[in-house]
Amino acid sequence: MRLTVKLINLKGESIIGYMKLSLPAKIILAAAVYVILSQVLHTASTFLTMGYYTDPNYFPVWSKVMMPGPGPPPATFYYYSIAFSFISGLIYSFVYSRIGCHLKGKALQKGIRYGLGLFLVAGIPTFFTMYLLVNLPFGLLVSWLTIDTLLGYLIAGIAIAKIVR
Repeated sequence: MRLTVKLINLKGESIIGYMKLSLPAKIILAAAVYVILSQVLHTASTFLTMGYYTDPNYFPVWSKVMMPGPGPPPATFYYYSIAFSFISGLIYSFVYSRIGCHLKGKALQKGIRYGLGLFLVAGIPTFFTMYLLVNLPFGLLVSWLTIDTLLGYLIAGIAIAKIVR
């Protein structure tokens, strides 16, 4: 099945018509959508937990890429974040392109199942590892687990399932 995309201008008028995307193009598009969704979710999550990031007791745990000094992260942090999100999105989309046909239901149900699977396979083990290895407040780790990870994987799973059919 091919994804059909209609290109429109700001007035909603068709400017090129329809084009069909190949599987590699769908995977790249899904990865780009994943980048946008993850950046929005991570930003919202950061605002909700800003107290942890501004607490001087935790300054030593942040990487030099994120916090080379006092103040907000530099632009290079966001470049890395976007690049790493894109790579993750490519991996998640590619894997979905291989196993999505084995999931039951329509795109929404498949996406929820896939997102939940990502959470169980990647999110929970990462949470356990972070808890054991990094001196961060438990409340921040739980916030990351629920908002960034569970919610992020569910939303990403749905988006990937809708794009990579």
